[in-house]
Amino acid sequence: MTDRYEVIVVGGGMVGAATACALAHGGIKVALLDRFNPERQWPAEPVDIRVSALTKASQNILEMLGAWPGMVQRGVCAYRDMRVWDASADGELHFDCADTEFNELGHLVENRVTVAALWDALDTLPSATCITPAIVAGMQLNDNGRLVKLQDGRSLEADLVIAADGRESALRAMVGIDITGWDYHQDGLVATVTTEMSHQFTAWQRFLDEGPLAFLPLKNGQCSIVWTLSTDTAKSYLALADEDFLQVLEQASGGILGKMLAVGPRAAFPLRFQYANRYIDERFALTGDAAHAMHPLAGQGANAGLLDAAAIAELVIQTRQERRPLSSSRFLRRYERWRKGDNLMMMASMDIINKTYSVTSPPFASLRSAGMNWVNNTAMVKAYFNHYAMGLRDDLPKLAKGQICW
Repeated sequence: MTDRYEVIVVGGGMVGAATACALAHGGIKVALLDRFNPERQWPAEPVDIRVSALTKASQNILEMLGAWPGMVQRGVCAYRDMRVWDASADGELHFDCADTEFNELGHLVENRVTVAALWDALDTLPSATCITPAIVAGMQLNDNGRLVKLQDGRSLEADLVIAADGRESALRAMVGIDITGWDYHQDGLVATVTTEMSHQFTAWQRFLDEGPLAFLPLKNGQCSIVWTLSTDTAKSYLALADEDFLQVLEQASGGILGKMLAVGPRAAFPLRFQYANRYIDERFALTGDAAHAMHPLAGQGANAGLLDAAAIAELVIQTRQERRPLSSSRFLRRYERWRKGDNLMMMASMDIINKTYSVTSPPFASLRSAGMNWVNNTAMVKAYFNHYAMGLRDDLPKLAKGQICW
């Protein structure tokens, strides 16, 4: 027997769960598939090392989906300032929420908090079905849509399949969508650290020769670090004893938060610039990391994925409201045009910044710092960058503007 849905979303992380949640709010019969049923409760300590900086646009999406209260209950940390400086010269940028109409620039949230709150919201939506454990073994087109076959022998069918199954997307490979990209030969080293001085609800980022070191404020007073390093250096730093690692980290921080007092578990993940050459196929769409993977130096990956989720859901719901079939490729082409350009611009910006700060010659560093200081001292330009980083730009999906799309 084959279970029938209007849309199947594969991948129950932030992007997939947000997509399914938005569709279900619009009355779309949607199935969300994942390998695991995510945990909803956990001890207060330790903080998970996987953390995202969510923009105001992402907060709007999560509020509209009914997930934000559950996230606040589990713990989010607003950050009000962002300080960026160049360790090789005197360049500095300071973004302050006082220069905006908001009380904060964004929020630092553990990924598991966002996922748990979205799954809680899905539980309240009658047209949503969450299926776990579910591993897709194959997928094919038929007269009624796409047939998804699971490893356990079950079959599901839908008018549309949306892949939110990550950077190594199995579904993207199944439909034959090629990717373009390259390895940075860098890793992002992540950990939670205790510092001598308060983080002051500020996101700190220092550009070093191998890559940026970011200290991101957490609700318990600790900081989550994201440190871009060459793959070899990251490997060697993972092998250090805690005391030795803290000493290296303190030196790299320039003493901005005083002594490094303690560190939790460390991990590193390889960094890659990658995009799908197409976002769509017949009755099929890619979202999130399955469509694009960018450098984490500005923490925009999760936010770009949530905008994908809001955009595809809005177009599917609009198509259904207009009584047009979801087999139509018209709304999928609109989705690709809408999101691909925005994502590529963000990815290219991150790539250029990363490459710019990897040049170590003193004359170039001086020129780079002069540019930073010019932006910092030019109110109109600085305000533009600030609003763009907060996700408050033109052509946003309705949910990202705090408006319903159903």
